[in-house]
Amino acid sequence: MKRWLKISLKIIGALMVLFVLFWAAAAYYISKNNKAILGKILNQVNTQINGKLSVSHMETTLLKGFPGISVSLKNVSLRDSLWSQHQKELLYAKDVGVSLNALSLLIGTVNIRKVAINNANIYLYTDSTGYTNTSMFRAKNEKKAAENDDNSSDLQIRIIDLNKVDLVIDNQKRFKLFSFYVDELKGKINYPFGRWDGSFKLKTQIRSFAFNTRKGSFLKNKTIQGHMTAHYDNEAEVIIIDQKPIKIGDDTFSIGANINIAQNQSAFSIAIKANQILYNNVAQLLAPNISEKLFKFGIEKPIDVTASIIDNDEKTSTDPLINVKMTVQNNNISIPSGELTNCSFTGYFSNQDTTSKPIGDANSIIRFYGLKANYYNAPIKIDTFTVANLEKPFAQGLVTSKFDLQKLNSSFNDETFRFGKGTADLRLFCKADIDNFLFTKPVVYGKVTVKNADITYLPRNLKLTNSSLDLHFNQKDLNITNSRLQLGKSIFNMNCTIANFLNFYYTDPQKIEAKVNLSSPNLNLSEFIPFLSPRQAKRKTSSSKNAIREASEQLSAALEASKVHLQLNVKHAVYDKFVAKNLDANVSLVGNGIYFNKIKVQHAGGYVNFSGKVEQMGAINKMQVNANIAKVSVAEFFYAFQNFGQQSVTSKNLKGFLSAKVNASGNITSKGNMVPKSMFGSVNFTLDKAALVGFEPLEKIGKFVFRSRNLSNVQLEQLNGLLTLRGEKVDISPMKVNSTALNFDVKGVYGFNSGTNIALDIPLRDPKKSADIIDKEERELARMKGIVLHLKAVDEDGEIKIRWNKKKDRL
Repeated sequence: MKRWLKISLKIIGALMVLFVLFWAAAAYYISKNNKAILGKILNQVNTQINGKLSVSHMETTLLKGFPGISVSLKNVSLRDSLWSQHQKELLYAKDVGVSLNALSLLIGTVNIRKVAINNANIYLYTDSTGYTNTSMFRAKNEKKAAENDDNSSDLQIRIIDLNKVDLVIDNQKRFKLFSFYVDELKGKINYPFGRWDGSFKLKTQIRSFAFNTRKGSFLKNKTIQGHMTAHYDNEAEVIIIDQKPIKIGDDTFSIGANINIAQNQSAFSIAIKANQILYNNVAQLLAPNISEKLFKFGIEKPIDVTASIIDNDEKTSTDPLINVKMTVQNNNISIPSGELTNCSFTGYFSNQDTTSKPIGDANSIIRFYGLKANYYNAPIKIDTFTVANLEKPFAQGLVTSKFDLQKLNSSFNDETFRFGKGTADLRLFCKADIDNFLFTKPVVYGKVTVKNADITYLPRNLKLTNSSLDLHFNQKDLNITNSRLQLGKSIFNMNCTIANFLNFYYTDPQKIEAKVNLSSPNLNLSEFIPFLSPRQAKRKTSSSKNAIREASEQLSAALEASKVHLQLNVKHAVYDKFVAKNLDANVSLVGNGIYFNKIKVQHAGGYVNFSGKVEQMGAINKMQVNANIAKVSVAEFFYAFQNFGQQSVTSKNLKGFLSAKVNASGNITSKGNMVPKSMFGSVNFTLDKAALVGFEPLEKIGKFVFRSRNLSNVQLEQLNGLLTLRGEKVDISPMKVNSTALNFDVKGVYGFNSGTNIALDIPLRDPKKSADIIDKEERELARMKGIVLHLKAVDEDGEIKIRWNKKKDRL
């Protein structure tokens, strides 16, 4: 062995012996001066605090702190000067291990290297006035320290070791409660000039992390573990915790903080960052008042989150300032009204939108930027969307989208609407209240354009083909313009105005009134028959939520409940056998009624004006009509209206021009056909230049009498009459019929199936003999001269028979 190496080993060995001797001397010193050293420790601490540290006794644990000298302080209590009032002990520990610097003991001072606290309770308390028991560390008794002649140095603990410690920070003035069960906290502290730097290993369970105890705790029952570094500036009195990865539960967060411990302040700020973390895991960390709202949403894949929590110790708010940023890329998001697929956006949250207003829900805001997604297969884009005032939340944003209508079919599930071809292009600025995270009472500006669409309204089987329209939303009003609608072969243009639409749509659909103008060169009215049909029964569907389906059902209900006032102008209109020109109609659809307020139409060479209503009741509907008929071809008129549900006097029996006033009610089928023998009312008519052709009762009379006259074609210059409709029967008021074949008076009842009893007084005098009489009174007297036959037409075995009329039954 080389000489220099031998010398080095001897020196090292000598130093080790000296160190052991020194350590043994220090240990001996401690064991002999136990009470004095404990007194020095207590004196050193008590001279620097405004309170009292007490220890029941001290035991030496030599090997535990090697190479330092260790002692164990038993039943350690640390109380501030006002403990007797609030009874909140800042520290109570069954065992506090203290490692002392041996050299400092030899020179008469106590220098604490390490403190290990085990099985302890630490309670940092602030009362409702703002007083805190931690003020014992700030209010130093300089006079007491100056009088102390033991040359004690500043308390500088180099190593901290906490195990199984309950730590509570209770601020009753600000309603804050932070409670931790510290399973392990180990750290080393260095003291460069004017500051200290520490490195710590932490494992703790959070029992309460409440910034506002009235709203609940963040991080409830979560375990935090990891390594952290901290710094303290003596002059600024600020603790800085470097932002480093820390595990909360099973997730890793990067967390840093600044804590101001200056006198009468409790300000702090926390910075949090997490990459690729599940949304539900984030929501579970928050206070119940926030998490219960967030759980109404779901995000399928991990997201990136950054946040800051800042408490600037303002007296106007108990809540800290919270700012959160969330980055979502190509994710699937569930919301109360449905699902957003392939969704991307950047989101921001702050609970202080306006800096001049206090922190809180009423001043909170959520902003979404660059939101792109598919909503029920329809692509949507929102540049900026905000949800403000979470106390009474309202949302607003500009929504744009362009998509094929067929993509919506799977959402409607063949219940309300079915779409064929066609596109929708929308650009809407929406502002709406939010009730339970569903939009209510929206205010909408903008336009929706539908082009070349096939749309079926399933409750009434109403089919629009190759149709286009523009919907303009102006706050609460809705206007429909540039519409080209095709219903079957009917093509028409429509303009529609609905005032206060969106307000009534959500609150009272029965108050919705739509003013619609329809115009068309050709219209087949039978294609509107679905409006007479009852709504088809709704099929039972799954209980799964679908916002589009719910919206369509609400729209369908609103359409059925709303009032529609229709102004219809058509050059040529056809309904079954009815052909009209220049149709001018004002119709209202209210509830289960269709009201024909005023309809004017050219028909059969004349004019028809009528009003009335149809009350929808199902397969058979009630109808009421009031009509004024002017000089229409009676044959065409009876043909158009299917002989008014009877076959006794048909269009084939009549010629001439009809003018009449009709006031009647009856039944009409859901397919638009008159129900036979259902009409009740009156018909006051005038026939000009008329003829009765092939009318069976007259032909029967012709076989009985007047065989030489042509009763199969009876021509009348004019006939005035009143008919009373009574379902299966028609009451014929007394009429004087003057024709080319014969004159007669008629009165009685005509039954469509049975009950016919018509009295006829027929003079045998040939009407031609009176044709040259100019004076009307004289001609009327001559009319009934001569022999008069008193006959009656009655039903017998389903056929009309002509019998003599007894004197008592005559006219």
